[in-house]
Amino acid sequence: MSEMTELLATRGAEKTIGSPVTVAACARDGQTFALGTVEGEIFLIPVAGIKHPETWQRIEAHDGAVLCLAADTGKAGFVSGGEDNRLCRTLPDGTVSELHKGRRWVDCVATTPDHLAFSTGKQLEIRNASGETTLKTLEHPSTVTGIVFDAKGKRVAASHYNGVSMWFVGAKVDTVRPLEWKGSHTTLAIHPAGEALVTAMQENDLHGWRLSDSHNMRMSGYPKRVTSLSFTRNGRWLATSGADAIVLWPFFGGGPMGKPPTELARLPGVFCSAVAAHPKNDIIAAGFEDGSVLLAELGSERILPICLGKRGKVTGLVFSPLGGAMVFGTDDGVIAAIDLSSAG
Repeated sequence: MSEMTELLATRGAEKTIGSPVTVAACARDGQTFALGTVEGEIFLIPVAGIKHPETWQRIEAHDGAVLCLAADTGKAGFVSGGEDNRLCRTLPDGTVSELHKGRRWVDCVATTPDHLAFSTGKQLEIRNASGETTLKTLEHPSTVTGIVFDAKGKRVAASHYNGVSMWFVGAKVDTVRPLEWKGSHTTLAIHPAGEALVTAMQENDLHGWRLSDSHNMRMSGYPKRVTSLSFTRNGRWLATSGADAIVLWPFFGGGPMGKPPTELARLPGVFCSAVAAHPKNDIIAAGFEDGSVLLAELGSERILPICLGKRGKVTGLVFSPLGGAMVFGTDDGVIAAIDLSSAG
């Protein structure tokens, strides 16, 4: 077992912070990670200080939980939304500035290098890269539960009750493309090539739409509600949580309809709670409810344990943009960072 826990011990560090982690992100330049907590803190981890927790900064960004967190539009820094009805920008030096303060929680945020989108209740607001100019406000039929831009940043999609609404970011006249399916859609992911959009549902299912013709796709059979979705870099597979292994749906050869999913990195009786696809290689990182974190290689099915157990449920998990580093956080208030640049 000591051999199994070696990767975090030799290539990274961890710290107990005392408050449950809600979200994790990495800046676009790959130099800084951030993790948000239920206490409104943002912890900044410089990649240069991955093995030195004394360099990790605790920033008091929000009054109440950090509900969402994303890389800023620029190379460095982050944007976050909270239960204090604020949208904030946090720079790598720990400076926090307020971009929005309203009357509702800021539930979701997503960015591209050119645009920032965030939601409060049924409204999705799109701003320019500085975050200071509102370009449009888009109304939805119910509370927005997730926001995603396509890979080119031209379309934005918002999940909500009974489906997803897609919009063209630069349209002069805003016309919604509704993707409808009855039920509660709780998070979403878009295929890297824009071929499909998939949501997780309250009912332990996934629902997808082929974007060429809005054809419906059902992916079911989960023992637990799916909370985490991640397409692999080339879009061949969709990795998800919701079982005691990483569940992978094939998005090639006519899949996923009529094709069974593949399962990787099974931990019998321990549910996977977070997944993240590596940005450059065919590798999936998976966090589990006992605090275990594993790397699984597609094809070879080789498993590389980062750490095993005793840290609480993994609630945030993210790679750097080139995949040379990774951080995770748990609901027991443990944060950890690992240098993967020399991993075999």
